[in-house]
Amino acid sequence: MKKKIKIFIVLLLFIICTGCTQTLKDGKEAVTNKETGQTLTSNILCKPTDEDLIETYKEYDDKLQVSMDDLPECSSFTPNKLKYKSLWESIFIKPLAFIILKLGYLIKNMGVSVMIIGLLIRLIMMPIQIKTVKQSENMKKIQPEMAKIERKYRNKTDNESLMAKSQETMMLYKKYKINPVSGCLLAFIQLPLFFAFLEAINRVPAIFEGSFLTMNLGMTPTAGFAQHNYIYILLIILIIVTTYLSFKISMASQDKNSEMAQQMNFMFIFMIFMVSIASLSLPTAIALYWIVTNGFAVIQNFIIKKIIEKRI
Repeated sequence: MKKKIKIFIVLLLFIICTGCTQTLKDGKEAVTNKETGQTLTSNILCKPTDEDLIETYKEYDDKLQVSMDDLPECSSFTPNKLKYKSLWESIFIKPLAFIILKLGYLIKNMGVSVMIIGLLIRLIMMPIQIKTVKQSENMKKIQPEMAKIERKYRNKTDNESLMAKSQETMMLYKKYKINPVSGCLLAFIQLPLFFAFLEAINRVPAIFEGSFLTMNLGMTPTAGFAQHNYIYILLIILIIVTTYLSFKISMASQDKNSEMAQQMNFMFIFMIFMVSIASLSLPTAIALYWIVTNGFAVIQNFIIKKIIEKRI
């Protein structure tokens, strides 16, 4: 099983790396949007409508992977209009960009479109989420027996004891129908989706030109602060809070005194720190996706747990 996971991760990284965003450069310097500070890409999927952006892209037309004259209007973009040769783009980015655009034009707001599609994806993944929560509840049940195994093999570091401890632990998992690997499945699915959203936002002008509650969807909090728009502070707080709650719930099934729980707690603190730093450079649109999906996951987990507890 571990071998299959490693193969999956390697394939995923290969697919992502063959079709990711290409920065538009003037020599060695990245070309940025003068208004938002956003780094522009050379492999955009459709034409911008902002006059300044149009002029900027025309100035570097020879550096674009597809000339401005050959790019479709964002309003008429379809996944088959551009022939970028990448499996990652064909499977994830272009279909996702197309859906965001269609819904965004329908409801007249690209930010709301990103949030709605993020929620719909969460709903589609609900069966996996339910299974994950069930496993989490089963992990609570086996904590007393896990503690016995820990006490039994405490201070025993020889290979024979370690093997015996591992076998007894696996037998316990089998007894309660727990698959430690399946708990990571949701994270494996969410990772490419997150990058696909980020790619779509960076490469579709109609999305990063839009706005939500006075926040430009392509602008980062750092650029927003530079323009004295301090509503981005709220955005950062919401990112940190929803991430904190999401991780906290996922760790609820761990025995706080176990070695695994201590390792998880360290990872938890590290992840919160990294997310806090990263939130400063996230475009508003991806920040909205992150907040809404994490917030929904917290509520979803709470409801599922209550339902499972009533059935027990």
